[in-house]
Order: sequence, then structure tokens, then C-alpha cells
Amino acid sequence: MMELNTQRMEELKRRYKYFLVFVIGAFLLILCQLWNLQIIKGNEYRRLSENNRIRIREKPAIRGMLVDRNGNILAHNRPCYEVYLIAEDIKGDQELIQRIEALLKLPQGELRDKLNDRKRRVPFRPIKIKSDIDWEELALLEFNKVHIPGLILDVKFRRAYNYGDLASHLLGYLGELSEDELKRERSSSYRLGAMVGKFGVECQWEDDLRGKDGGEQIEVDALGREIKPLKRIEPFPGNNVVLTIDLDLQKAAEEAFEGKNGVLIAMNPNTGYLLAMLSKPSFNPEIFAKNISFEEWKSLMEDPNHPLQNKGIQGLYPPGSVFKIITAIAALESKVITPNTQFSCSGTFNYGNREFRCWKDGGHGVLSLHRAIVESCDIYFYQVGLKVGVDRIAHYANLFGLGKKTGIRLPYEKAGLVPTSSWKKKFLGVPWYSGETLSLAVGQGYLAVTPIQLLVLISAIANGGKIYLPQVVERVEDMSRNTLKTYPPIEVGRINVSEETLHIIQDALKGAVNEPGGTGGACALKDIKVAGKTGTAQVVRISRYFRRGDMNRLPHQLRDHAWFVAYAPFENPEIAVVVLVEHGGYGGAAAAPIAKKVIEKYFNLKQERCFKLVQKR
Repeated sequence: MMELNTQRMEELKRRYKYFLVFVIGAFLLILCQLWNLQIIKGNEYRRLSENNRIRIREKPAIRGMLVDRNGNILAHNRPCYEVYLIAEDIKGDQELIQRIEALLKLPQGELRDKLNDRKRRVPFRPIKIKSDIDWEELALLEFNKVHIPGLILDVKFRRAYNYGDLASHLLGYLGELSEDELKRERSSSYRLGAMVGKFGVECQWEDDLRGKDGGEQIEVDALGREIKPLKRIEPFPGNNVVLTIDLDLQKAAEEAFEGKNGVLIAMNPNTGYLLAMLSKPSFNPEIFAKNISFEEWKSLMEDPNHPLQNKGIQGLYPPGSVFKIITAIAALESKVITPNTQFSCSGTFNYGNREFRCWKDGGHGVLSLHRAIVESCDIYFYQVGLKVGVDRIAHYANLFGLGKKTGIRLPYEKAGLVPTSSWKKKFLGVPWYSGETLSLAVGQGYLAVTPIQLLVLISAIANGGKIYLPQVVERVEDMSRNTLKTYPPIEVGRINVSEETLHIIQDALKGAVNEPGGTGGACALKDIKVAGKTGTAQVVRISRYFRRGDMNRLPHQLRDHAWFVAYAPFENPEIAVVVLVEHGGYGGAAAAPIAKKVIEKYFNLKQERCFKLVQKR
């Protein structure tokens, strides 16, 4: 019996040791887990706990407005309702998820994918489910809100444009901030998904327009229902940007350009302030404010007419006969011709083994510089170009700003190209041939300019040789209309051309509109003297047997571009205009009438406003 008890005691001691080891091991495991939870991951779990109790609701600032020079609102903000959910409150309830999808008319599975995307979301951060819901959806959600944990209905402000696609390339549009943009230095104070300016003034004046976001801390219960607000920081609204454009003149430009593609820009030649700017085809910036769909984006990107391109500063075209202004100035300043130098135009000009033609069948006969500009004789300028040479022509083109960016504060401006003999040797590896100078002299060949460059050119002719920086904003104001910034006119250069040469060119441009046989006669006004120059730029080289009068027989995309540049009044210029009608044919027939409507509207508006001002007094 004693031996049996002794054996049992030994067995208990042995088992006790194992039990003791097990207990110590269990305590060690618990201690390690406590260390992990409280020390290593304590801050993270504390944050999650606070997020489960306290929610942060962001309050984006109201974006500043865009207004024209007379105070007319072009872009403002409208309230819209947005739906958010907190994934942790839903807890993967598939039946509830399907119910929410049905209420909001969402595609099946879309909400589940958003809630399960752990890589792109922060725990307990509200996830946007749908924007700009209608009143029916809002009422349904408010009625069912008590049964949907983590549901947040918030009022945000969305960008609205009062006049659809009017001046859309100038105003620009908003878009959601991407992850790549968020990493950039300028976006350090933004949050993912914020709406920011992507194009035009909306982009370039983003810092002034955006304001400062606010937010509030809200205490919630275990079901995610709001109990009470804890802390609130009010958002600070953005500033208003006052543009240089005139809404009424912009409307007139849009009407005059109805049914055509191309560019129209009007500017005060004495300040550089743009009065109107359009690029056709255009787009409605509101489709971006409401989160553009993939189908809409694809349609815009694949449109062969490039509606998203601001052709006024991004479109590169041969300037055609408008460039004869440069050829004439280069010839006069180089003393290779005088105003009285005459050449004969028979309609064709043979040089080497090629026949160069004038736009007028049968030619212009014998004429001097003045009539050559008035009637835009190609053969006269072929011969002038040969006397001047490519490099001197390029020199004067560069003086007037061709071949380089104007510096206008709009994104993606292009510089264009003014070729020289050294440029061709460097980039194409072959010498410049004198026959190529003939094409250059009349604005063809390798030459490529933007419409804004030709506007700067004609403005410098109008104002006596001053180059002004084109500007689109006059000032920035706060919500109380206190001026915070101003943008005065900036003279960036003066053309080293004699007054005598400028007077000769100015007089010829006046004749091109007002004298018999002038190619710009379609822009003539009864009481105001307009000066201008037409241009017809070839898109493709056509057969020598093709008559220019048969332009309508060509496919539309192969027809010439139509140019017209002008300023008025001739004696004291107040407005300069450039018009480009893509594939429009002759500048005098397609572009000059459009410029006439805009110039006429400008002076009518001036008279009307002066009359109203007198009445008020």
C-alpha cells in the first residue's frame, strides 16, 4: 500500500512539472501578446479605437468664382448631395449592401468592390458611394438612414458653368486629384479625390481659387450613429478671379463661329488683355465637374477635331499670306526693296524646274509693295523672298515673337517653328535650297505658328512696335470684393523696326480692307477704318493643274485653312483680332466676315455702355 502511494506521488510530481511548464508557457504567451498589443501596436489600436468613437468629416472650401471684366459670373458653385459609407460599420453585410445598391441604382457588385478595396482606403474613413444624387434618392436614404449604419449624407459644392461650353478652353475644368498628382509638391495639402483645376484658368489660378478646407469631429455610437459634434474648423472660401474677357463680346464671337472649327482671339493691342477667346470644337466643362465617364472621355480623346485642345495656343499651322507682313518688313529694313519697287505677276513664276503659282489666275500685272499687300500677290513676294533670304526673314519673324512662346499664363502653350538654314542643316542634315525660300516668303513650308503669335504680331503693328504679354486675368478679389492681386499690362519688348517701315505696312493693311481689290474687303465697316491681312494656308500640296477656285471639290480635311488678322480703329487701335477657320478656304471669304462681326460688336457695346453711363449721371 505504501509503495502504491509512493508511486502515485511520483507520478503527480512528474505531471505537476509538466503542468507548471505549461502554465508558465501560457503566461509567457499572454505576456508577449500583451506586450505586442500595448507596446508595439498600442498606438495603432488606440487610433482605431478613437476612429471607432470619433469620426472626422471633411468640409471642403467653397471654390472662388470666375467672372468677366464687367462682373458677370462665368463659373460658380452649386450645392449637391453626396453619399458616403464607412466600411467598418457595414461589416460585410451582403444583404444590406445589395439593399443600398438598389436604393442608389448602382450596378450590382460596385459597392462591394469599393468597400473591399483595402489598398485605397483608410480605416474608418468615409468612402464616397455616389455624387449629386437627386431628390428622390435623397428622400429614400433619409427615410432608411436609421437602418443603415455608417451612412453619411453630406452637402458639397460642385462647379457650375453658367454658359455651357462658352470660353471653355480659357476657363478650363476641374478633375479629381490622382495618386500621382498627390505626390507632387504642390499637392501636399490636398487629399485623395479632391477636385482641382486641370486646365485653363481653373488650373493656373488653382492656389487662389481653392480656399482652405475645414472639418469637424463627430462622436458616434457602436452602430456608427452620430451622437454629438466635438470640434469644428470652418472652411475658408477661395478668392474670385476677374478675367479680362468681355462676356457679351465672347457671345458674339461664339455666334459668329457657329458651325465652324478653328480659333478666334480678340485682344487690346495697348495692354495685352484678351477680350475674347474661343477654340472650336469646344467641350462643356461641367461633364468633368460631375466625374466624367470613361465613354465620355474616350469620345473626346478620339474626336479627330481635337475638342480638348486649345488651338489658340496649342494649334500649329502655316500662317499663309499673313506672313507676307514679315517678308515685307524684312525686305524694307534690309533695303533690298523700296515701297516703289515693282514686280510683274502673270499668274505663274518659274524657278528651277518648278512652277510657282499665284492665287489669282492670270496674275495681278505690274504692281508695287502697297498693292502687293492689298491684293496679296504671291508672285510679288516670291521675288521679294529671294532677294531677302531665309535667315533675314527668320530674324524679323523672331523679333515679332514667332517661333517662341508668348508667355501667356495658360498651360501647354507651344512655340511653333521659324526655319533657318542652320536649323535645316542641324535637324534634317541637308542644306537650305533657295526654292524653299519662295514657300517661306508666303507663309508655307516648314513654318508653323500659333494663332496667339499672329495676334501678338498684328498688335505690334497696330501699336507702333510694342510687344505685350497676352493676359487673361485682371485681378484676384476676396469674397468681399477687396483686391488682393492685380495684373497690370506688361511690355515684354519693342520691335527694332523704323517708324517709316511700320507706317508703310499699316497703310497697306488699311488698303487691304478698304481699297478696291483688297482681299479683306469683307471686314470693312462704314464708320470705322479697319486694317487687316488675309491668309490662305495650304494643308496639302495640290496638283499644278488644280484651280484654286475649285476648292470646294476637295475633301473637307484637305481644304486650305482661312486666316484673317485685323485691328481697329486704324487711327487709334483699341482691338486686335485673329481668326482661323480650319479648312475654311480663302481667308477673305471665310475668316474676314467673322472678324467683322466681332469688331462691330465691340464698338456697338462701347457705344451702348457709354450711353448708359451718361444716363446714370
